[in-house]
Amino acid sequence: MEAVVPKLASFNLLNPKSKSKSAIRRFSSALCVSSSPSVTSTDSVSLGHITRPDFPILHQEVYGSKKLVYLDNAATSQKPIAVLKALQNYYEAYNSNVHRGIHFLSAKATDEYELARKKVAAFINASDSGEIVFTKNATEAINLVAYSWGLSNLKSGDEVILTVAEHHSAIVPWQLVAQKTGANLKFLNLNDDESPDLDKLKEMLSRKTKLVVIHHISNMLASILPIEEIVHWSHDVGAKVLVDACQSVPHMVVDVQGLDADFLVASSHKMCGPTGIGFLFGKSDLLSAMPPFLGGGEMISDVFLDHSTFADPPSRFEAGTPAIGEAIGLGAAIDYLSTIGMQKIHAYEMELAKYLYENLLSIPNIRIYGPKPSEHVQRAALCSFNVENIHPTDIATLLDQQVP
Repeated sequence: MEAVVPKLASFNLLNPKSKSKSAIRRFSSALCVSSSPSVTSTDSVSLGHITRPDFPILHQEVYGSKKLVYLDNAATSQKPIAVLKALQNYYEAYNSNVHRGIHFLSAKATDEYELARKKVAAFINASDSGEIVFTKNATEAINLVAYSWGLSNLKSGDEVILTVAEHHSAIVPWQLVAQKTGANLKFLNLNDDESPDLDKLKEMLSRKTKLVVIHHISNMLASILPIEEIVHWSHDVGAKVLVDACQSVPHMVVDVQGLDADFLVASSHKMCGPTGIGFLFGKSDLLSAMPPFLGGGEMISDVFLDHSTFADPPSRFEAGTPAIGEAIGLGAAIDYLSTIGMQKIHAYEMELAKYLYENLLSIPNIRIYGPKPSEHVQRAALCSFNVENIHPTDIATLLDQQVP
């Protein structure tokens, strides 16, 4: 998922057509100076150095003789050996369809597929694995909520609150549903710190509010939102909350029971798992009341010529043959992350976040977006930035090829 850029007056984006060779040379020189220190952890060897050998794709040189450095994890993460082996083992040892055969391979595949669901539930502390619906990605998970819950529960005059910093995959489905239902979309702007204005959110919430759609961590601003508080405010007016946790589930401990979120979505490919699978968490009572999103396959109970009855969740929302190998690979990714420890991962990433922000800030003419870190404000380990008089494509090419 890529960032949607807020078109706000506070974001004085540079002229994309302005270029300067001298500016590029100055940036390159500053970058060489700023990138010379190495990040150290509390251990003698950093977590990054310990885990790098687990990722085969990083064991290569690019552009002749440069060791590959990958910094695009907010878009998709690389896959450790354990995940690759889990996928290979499924296709080599027990490839079969699930929930529709009694032979050995089908039983094995079904057991492993459902075990992956249990791993997801445990990873985010869902009360039951039946609250986890496998989807092809987080975008589909949001669409599932929009078309199943949204079309059934929203009516003319109802309000859905979103922030201007949401990914467009969290905006477009609700635009489409609003057109069909007559519901109104209300957008929460950013405050002076370039974070969603939570004081304004409290003012916007009312009995007309039926749903709040909000990110846990912004993939552009690096802001980390207090979801538990937002859920509490929303529930006070009777609104449900859908949390986009694509940038939080892979990087920190996420407890859906503690957050009390009604819906939460995440993607496998951003948490060291395969592409082509994500998941929706939904509270049991909400999922049970929701109609099917797609028809056919294992989502049915009985089919007659004039009508059909539908399976209980989560099967009700998993029409057709699912991404079996990908789900099993996601389970392996969760095992990998859990073995390291999410608290350990988060602590190391906070160290990286501080290093990244401070060193970028030391380079002249850089504009970093999002809140400034402080004693009370944490940033996630990412930075969106512009450099004065240099087109972003030039910067990206420079960094990718390490042009001197």
